[in-house]
Amino acid sequence: MTNTAIRTKLYDYIRVADDKKLHAIYNLLENEIEMKAEWWKDQDFMAELDRRHAALQSGEDKGITLDEMQESIERLRHKKNGK
Repeated sequence: MTNTAIRTKLYDYIRVADDKKLHAIYNLLENEIEMKAEWWKDQDFMAELDRRHAALQSGEDKGITLDEMQESIERLRHKKNGK
């Protein structure tokens, strides 16, 4: 089954689900929904961003330039698609 078909089935099911089932589905996915909606409130994620930023600022992590990133993407595209 394709992702589109799965989404359609889930949309259809949620539209007609009774309140008890709707709440159960939401409770199952609540943490993921909230984390994606409010990523800046995730202390672990923010600490990781701070750590990476500090490493870039100090020179510990040299990072890459935009040109290097684009070249890397093109190499991967070529490898995947043969183009």
